[in-house]
Amino acid sequence: MAELHCCRLRLPGEPGFWRFRLDGQGAIRDLRPEASRAAEGRRHRHWDWQGDWLSPAAVDLQINGLQGLWFGHLETRQLDRLHQALVWLRQRGVDAVCPTLVTAPLARLRRSLTLLRQVRQQQSAAETRLLGAHLEGPFLAVSKRGAHPRRHVQSPDPERLEQLMHGFDAEDVALLTMAPELDPRHNLLGRLVEQGVVVSLGHTEASQGQAAAAFAAGARLLTHAFNAMPPLHHRAPGPVAAACTASEPVFLGLVADGVHVDPAVAVLLTRMAPGRVVLVSDALAPYGLAEGRYPWGNRWITVQDGTWRLEDGTMAGTTVGILEGACRLARWSRDPDEAILAATVRPRVVLGHGGTVVQHLRDTTLPRLLRWHWQPETGRLTWATPQPSAA
Repeated sequence: MAELHCCRLRLPGEPGFWRFRLDGQGAIRDLRPEASRAAEGRRHRHWDWQGDWLSPAAVDLQINGLQGLWFGHLETRQLDRLHQALVWLRQRGVDAVCPTLVTAPLARLRRSLTLLRQVRQQQSAAETRLLGAHLEGPFLAVSKRGAHPRRHVQSPDPERLEQLMHGFDAEDVALLTMAPELDPRHNLLGRLVEQGVVVSLGHTEASQGQAAAAFAAGARLLTHAFNAMPPLHHRAPGPVAAACTASEPVFLGLVADGVHVDPAVAVLLTRMAPGRVVLVSDALAPYGLAEGRYPWGNRWITVQDGTWRLEDGTMAGTTVGILEGACRLARWSRDPDEAILAATVRPRVVLGHGGTVVQHLRDTTLPRLLRWHWQPETGRLTWATPQPSAA
């Protein structure tokens, strides 16, 4: 493939227009701010992006399953299907996920971690990458457990943590959600941080002060902000306010389906916590399947109008993928740059894979990235996998 010079593109979080050179292997070279083309002469083919954005593919920090497969209920016989499902997910613009395991018996969690490690070691380039798991529990407040089974919720005891984590490390467990008020001296939180696990606060009754103390002790994320926690009240601000005002690099997970959080509140969150909102899907196993009734262990969930609920009406998840969430957030806020960052760059920062968007894009082949087009007159943001043949 001959070299192609691309111009008039935007990068999320960066001012002005940019340009790059696509080499003979399809990799991005010389990514830099836009300058006059005159110095390059006319010997090169040019691809005018007309102000569209270029970004890394998405990273989803909270996804419970897809295509009928639950990460927390995997069986060996399902692993081939999981590889195929991850190819499907990669084709939908998702580069990597933290497979999420909800509260379950410790033996079940450990078995799932073992099988996920096996899958991770056998992945192909065509698949969405499995990162370390997100353990959403079991150290949660019973009153805020939501869809998590009561009988498996546990107090945050160091011995139980050792039973859960023995033989695993941050490669296997990247993220753990816990209720900080159950660990007031931060013994468990401190151990997790020392092991390189990102601690997120969620399913909690914590006050603003309790949450602020946990963030100061090393927690870095708030799990599905506003859900399964005290509300943002003007006299009792709670965990959301603590996350918005924390001095350390703290982020807030947001499910942008319009049901978990009202669109107006989602927009307010991006303004209260500029640069800190991270989109997650919180998708369950029926993601990618038709609406209907599906088994979840020994329980059943109903998928209707894009929302999943237990038989008692408890909300359990959504069918909205992370990139659709980004498009919805852009429509609500009229800020496509923020929405793109929240789905693609910031999740990497949460996991310690920092760097600028330029560093994430440089030397990457174009089909591994995303091109975003914004229509301001309609508020419509769309994405596609860029192909050099489109020039």
